[in-house]
Amino acid sequence: MRIVIVEDSVLLREGIVRLLSESGHEVVAQLVDATALRDTVSELRPDLVVLDVRLPPTFTDEGIEAAVAVRAEHPTQPILVLSQYVEERYATELLASDSEGIGYLLKERVADVGDFVDACLRVAGGGTVLDAEVVAQLLARRRRGPFDDLTPREREVLGLMAEGRSNVGIARALVVSDGAVEKHISSIFSKLGLASSDTEHRRVLAVLQYLQHG
Repeated sequence: MRIVIVEDSVLLREGIVRLLSESGHEVVAQLVDATALRDTVSELRPDLVVLDVRLPPTFTDEGIEAAVAVRAEHPTQPILVLSQYVEERYATELLASDSEGIGYLLKERVADVGDFVDACLRVAGGGTVLDAEVVAQLLARRRRGPFDDLTPREREVLGLMAEGRSNVGIARALVVSDGAVEKHISSIFSKLGLASSDTEHRRVLAVLQYLQHG
């Protein structure tokens, strides 16, 4: 896997580079800000971009704003946001068009090296990886709509779906049967008016619709 890292903290950047290199991956570019990111992606076409939200010069939202711009130019470019913050407006925009190949993790909540490398692989492979806290903050911004018809348990299921968990993973997290999870998901799809075809895509659409109501 060929990776571009965008991180202004030299210690963290070097740590990520070493971790990924030791896991058999190649870091093809290291950037300290997002000014050259679009050109770098166009030139190198990496398998994954890992970047922070707050980067020089203003340390506000340069990173995730650049991520949105990259996805506009290269809609299939996998991007993993790794940050201390949830930038809600741009995060929702980043996820709104197509969540395939998108991840958003909070630095302080990455507790296992293996899980981080696995998240990189999943995003590079077209998957969606969202930290539970990111999901919680984005869902908290929703406006009233069809999502208000969801039961508390259905909201829990939807949140776990947003984290990329399978039905089995959801069942284990909630300590319920696989069949119960399937019924909850079916109810969620029905309440959100999602068609019955292409089940895996419906999982993504359900999460995105909920986030877009923030």
